[in-house]
Amino acid sequence: MQGTRAELSAHSPSRGAGNRRHEQGLPPGAQACITLTNRTGFLCHDQRSCIPASGVCDGIRTCTHGEDEDESLCRDVPQSLPHFLVAHCGDPASWIYSDQKCDGTNNCGDCSDELSPVTVCPPCGPGWWRCPSTFFKYCDCIPRHLCRDHVQHCSDWSDEYACPGP
Repeated sequence: MQGTRAELSAHSPSRGAGNRRHEQGLPPGAQACITLTNRTGFLCHDQRSCIPASGVCDGIRTCTHGEDEDESLCRDVPQSLPHFLVAHCGDPASWIYSDQKCDGTNNCGDCSDELSPVTVCPPCGPGWWRCPSTFFKYCDCIPRHLCRDHVQHCSDWSDEYACPGP
């Protein structure tokens, strides 16, 4: 099971919001949590398991009672998902799960999940190299293990000539 110890986030619905969620057709008690990797998650009914947002409606019952695959959540994705599980891309017709935002990967296809003005992400971490622009999979940072691998990942080739490597 991929569940982690749950911590309720600031986005968790209040008790009064639970009734409103039920009226909207969402499962009563659908709550956000923060995973151990500091990402938005879905709190299972056991109140201990916090699964990543992208684990909801993925066809795999991760919560003990299967509430992450509940028909009321998954019937019309993304509209049927609680707002805390969804992040919108620069193209209004596109969306990703909220835990895919600021993960270093170009999930939206236009880097709007990694770069402003749509998204504000923290700077590259210690395991990453900042590029002026990248190709394909990444947006403005690449994993350092890709430095000096004889493959161009940065538009200016800095990953091959300036990056100190892993």
